[in-house]
Amino acid sequence: MKVTENELRGKTVMSEEGLYLGILRNSTVDERTGTLIDVLIEPSDDVDPRLYHLDKQGNLVFPFTSLKSVKDVVIIGQ
Repeated sequence: MKVTENELRGKTVMSEEGLYLGILRNSTVDERTGTLIDVLIEPSDDVDPRLYHLDKQGNLVFPFTSLKSVKDVVIIGQ
């Protein structure tokens, strides 16, 4: 099953353990190949951002390969 980048934006993101991480806002793409590299998540107020890698705007950064499931919500694995 293929999922487009536009279908990912705005989805709720949860960890495999059931922690609400936030909302998927954007992604980074390899300009040369078009391959998705990272997903950027606007963190929930319940997330301690010190425990995660952040970009300059304060978004949580996860490698695209950490996505485990994309349905009604996105599941991120560690």
